[in-house]
Amino acid sequence: MDKLIEGRFREHELADIVLSIPGIGATLGAEFLAAVGGDLDEFDSPDALAAFAGVAPAPRDSGKVSGNLHRPVTYHRRLQRVFYTSALVSVRHDPNSRKFHDRKRAEGKKHVQAVLALARRRVNVIWALIRDRRCYQVTPPVSAAA
Repeated sequence: MDKLIEGRFREHELADIVLSIPGIGATLGAEFLAAVGGDLDEFDSPDALAAFAGVAPAPRDSGKVSGNLHRPVTYHRRLQRVFYTSALVSVRHDPNSRKFHDRKRAEGKKHVQAVLALARRRVNVIWALIRDRRCYQVTPPVSAAA
């Protein structure tokens, strides 16, 4: 079954882009594409994708209380697992992810909070890579000054 999933996943046009991201293999990549419907056309922004995946905090404001954020009640649990698991793995294998995680830990966040913050950041990275149709690189490309 795993070989069948991997074979079908590798036929998809976005497979190379998704596989280039540290922490995402064929199984998580297939889950990601299945959860988002094969492309990101249904989502207006990376914020909408993050809210759908449950990695963006939802406001719970009432009356004079504002800025009260909590975990969303409804979200796509498998997509959240994809982002969380890939973030957890990427901390060990990607220097950019490790640096971000260490920075969040230095800010006083617990390990799980730091990994969730990294998962939210990975939503932006995946969004940008798919939008630009390019693969992930450890160091960002240097753009020429105009």
